Amino acid sequence: MAPSERSILVAVADPDLDHALAALADGSRRAILSAVRSGPQPVGQIAERTGLSQQATTYHLGVLRSAGLVSGTRAGTRHLFAVSADGLTVVRSYLDEFWPAQLAALKAAAESRGGGADG
Repeated sequence: MAPSERSILVAVADPDLDHALAALADGSRRAILSAVRSGPQPVGQIAERTGLSQQATTYHLGVLRSAGLVSGTRAGTRHLFAVSADGLTVVRSYLDEFWPAQLAALKAAAESRGGGADG
């Protein structure tokens, strides 16, 4: 492995990012995030909205909570879960790193066709 490849691997190594991406790799967990996107929801309602059993929902919520992607609060005897925007920040920051290069390439392609704003 070339030294530059090693430095890229070291730069990308981020346990929080790895944990969040691993949690997001599961479709059921993404469905749960969608279900709680609008606000805190109890486990039973999340299970109903996603078509998962309450046991499976509880398991996946634990994984998402461990990854910092959802937060839980108590309201009487119910546990309510909601998206944790802070947990998504590490994923968004990682993905945002790709846009400047892509936008520059798009701009270069548009300019090479001679189609600026005037043309």
